[in-house]
Amino acid sequence: MGWSLGFDSTWQRDIGYGVPAYCDHPKCKTKIDRGLSYVCGGHPYGEPAGCGLYFCAEHLVGSRPDEDGVYQPVCARCKHYKPPYKAKPDHPEWIHHKATDESWAEWRKENGIK
Repeated sequence: MGWSLGFDSTWQRDIGYGVPAYCDHPKCKTKIDRGLSYVCGGHPYGEPAGCGLYFCAEHLVGSRPDEDGVYQPVCARCKHYKPPYKAKPDHPEWIHHKATDESWAEWRKENGIK
């Protein structure tokens, strides 16, 4: 299994290093991807060390241990055990790709998107 594309049922959005995104910090517009390098807590879906949102290096500011005792990078909210930030919408580049690329034709058809 690769990590280029997947779906996060916790945050209801596409994830993976193939998915361009903005940092989920509310005041940041840094372009990143939704790959493992940027996920709060080191694991997608927000378990067990972080919220599962995606942040640039500037906004992964602390660390917490995961289930194996390995310290994973976390955002400021998770560092202080606060509720997560609100997830940002998809990056315009990703929206355009899904709307126009041939590889998404079947998905568009199944979802009634022209």
